[in-house]
Amino acid sequence: MNKEERIKRFKLMSSSERKGLILKKMKALGIEVGSGIPYKKYDSKEVCELIHIASFFPELREKK
Repeated sequence: MNKEERIKRFKLMSSSERKGLILKKMKALGIEVGSGIPYKKYDSKEVCELIHIASFFPELREKK
């Protein structure tokens, strides 16, 4: 699946489906929601993108 197809599929998802996908990817990479450190440089572009995307969903940062 190329980048355009992934973007199209992502946009067709509901908000809850997108959140689930983001959380699944973060968990697979061992990233905990809210664990980002301001102004820290991350080696992986994917990690940076996941942290950036998760910042748009404040409910993901709430501790359960």
